[in-house]
Amino acid sequence: MKNKIRLLFAAALASILLTACGEDAELTQFRNDMDEFCTKISEIDSSINSIDPESDSATTELLSYLDELDTAFQSFATLDFPEEFDYLENLADESSQYMTEAVKSYHEAFGEGSYNEYTAAYAKENYSRAYKRVQIIITFLHGEEPDDADLTIEYE
Repeated sequence: MKNKIRLLFAAALASILLTACGEDAELTQFRNDMDEFCTKISEIDSSINSIDPESDSATTELLSYLDELDTAFQSFATLDFPEEFDYLENLADESSQYMTEAVKSYHEAFGEGSYNEYTAAYAKENYSRAYKRVQIIITFLHGEEPDDADLTIEYE
């Protein structure tokens, strides 16, 4: 009986600790959504890096993973940021737009059995811009200010 009471007490204590007392449900959902997004792009990145460049299907695989990445970024842009982070929603939208342009350009760069290095360079620049915005968002969500020379912060 004594062990059952201890077990019941331990279970009650664990459930209290895991419910994050007083935590805002909207903020918790947003954190979960951000974690899901970061996990998804990390998985896609790993898949892209594991492509055998000598494979006949390398280009097809790459473009397929990039399409998945574009979908993930589009979902990211639709996230409902909590009120205290509303100012970051525009960056999420921009990151999605840049990724869409990057993926479109990569498809063009590898289109019709040839490779266009200028279109690929344009795609890479948009890809970098998309990720840069995500990095800025994550930095602000961690309560820090990005130290980027190209970023201007206006305080109200």
